Amino acid sequence: MSEKVLILGLSKSGISAAKFALNKGYEVYITESKSLVDLKEEYRSQIDNLKKCGIKIECGYHSDEFISNSSFAITSPGIPPKSEIFRRLNKKNIKIISEVEFAYLNTNIPFIVITGTNGKTTTTALVSHILSKDFSAPVCGNIGVPPTSLIEEKHDFLVCEMSSYQAQMTEKFKAKIACWTNFTPDHIDWHEGLENYFNAKAKIFLPPQAPKYSILNYKDERLLEFSEKCKNVIFFDKEDNCGIVNNSIFYRGEEIISLKDCPLVGHHNYQNMMCGIIIAKILGMKNEDIRSQIMSFKAPEHRLEKVREMNGITFYNDSKATNPEASIVAIDSFNNQDVALILGGRDKNTDLTQMCNSINKHIKTVLLIGEATERFEENLQKNGFSNIIKEHSLESAIDKAISLKPDVVLLSPACASFDMFNSYEHRGDVFKEYVLSK
Repeated sequence: MSEKVLILGLSKSGISAAKFALNKGYEVYITESKSLVDLKEEYRSQIDNLKKCGIKIECGYHSDEFISNSSFAITSPGIPPKSEIFRRLNKKNIKIISEVEFAYLNTNIPFIVITGTNGKTTTTALVSHILSKDFSAPVCGNIGVPPTSLIEEKHDFLVCEMSSYQAQMTEKFKAKIACWTNFTPDHIDWHEGLENYFNAKAKIFLPPQAPKYSILNYKDERLLEFSEKCKNVIFFDKEDNCGIVNNSIFYRGEEIISLKDCPLVGHHNYQNMMCGIIIAKILGMKNEDIRSQIMSFKAPEHRLEKVREMNGITFYNDSKATNPEASIVAIDSFNNQDVALILGGRDKNTDLTQMCNSINKHIKTVLLIGEATERFEENLQKNGFSNIIKEHSLESAIDKAISLKPDVVLLSPACASFDMFNSYEHRGDVFKEYVLSK
C-alpha cells in the first residue's frame, strides 16, 4: 500500500504539491477549511480534474478520515501553527512540512533563497534575471510559483523567495546560497511573537540547515549581530564586500554599475542589486554581464513601480507596501522633491512613529484614504506633520494629488487593502489604470 500524504489547503502550492506527490506514487488527500462556495474560482475549477486523477478532496472541514494514517502533511503558507488542524496533527504525531521542503527533498537542483521582511520579491526576480544570462534559474516559492511545479524540469538553480511561514515549516531544507535582505516587525500574530518571527527565518542560516554562503545586510543591526552565528558570510551595503563607492556599486574593489545606470530608484533597491551582484559573482559571472542584466531589469509590479510621467509629475505604484516598514523604504527613496503620498487602507495597528519621522523628512503632502484614516491622522499630527488631506476614494486622492502639482505622486499605503480592494494587486491595478487614463 502506498504512503498517504495530506495536503492542507486547496491553494496554488497545495495543488502543485498534490500533483507532484501523486506522480511520485503517494496516496493524496487535500483537506480545505473553506467551504466550496468560499473558495477562489481558480481553485474551485480544478477540483473535478484533481478528483479524476485520484486525489481525494474535502472542503469546509478537516475530517478524521482524511487526517488519520497520514505519513506526513504539507501545509499552505497561510495556515498558522496555532490553528486547530495543526493541533490535531501534532497530537497524532504527524509531521507537517512546507511545500518548499517537500520540493527540496525530491530534487537535486540547488536552491538560492531570498528572505527578509521587505524586498524579497524584487530581489528574487532580479537575481533570476541576472543569472538567466548564464544559467537556467527560474523564480519560485512565495513569489507565486510552487517549486514542486519546477523540480521535474532541467534547471541549474531555483531562485526561491521564502517567507517566514515557509521557513518555519522546514527541517532538512538547505540552500546553496541564502540571502536575508532585512528584518523589521511583521507577521507577529501568526508567529505569536517577534522572536519567533526572527527565529523562523534564522533557522535556514544555522546548522543543520546552514547554506554554503550567507548573504546578510551589514546596515541591519539585528542581522549584523546574527552574522556572528553564520558561516561564509558576505555582507551587502559594506564597502569592502559589496557597497556604494563614489556613486557606483562595487564588489570587492571592482566597479559593477554606476547608480545612474540602475533601473530602480532608492537605496533599498541598490541593496537588492547588491544581493544579486554577490550571488552572480559567487557563481562566476562576468562583471559586464551582470551590469547589462541589471540595466535590462524591469521591476515587479506594485513595488515602487514607475507608472508614468505627466505634466512634470511622476507617478509611482507601491501598493505592495502593506506595512509601515515597507512604506518607509519607499518614502526614504525621495530626497529634495515635492512628494504627495497616498496612505491608508485596513490598519494593521503597528507602531507608526518611524513612518511619521520619514514622512516629516521626505513628504510634503499626505492624502489619507480607508479605515486607517483617523489613527494615521492622529499619529501624523502627534509627530508634527499637519499637511494632511482626507479623501473618500483612491481616485479622488489621485485627482487631489494631481491638482497640487507635486514632483511625485506616490501610492505607498502602509496598510492592507481589504477595506476597499480584493488585494494589494487589485489596489495597484486601480491606481495604474486611473493614472494612465488621465
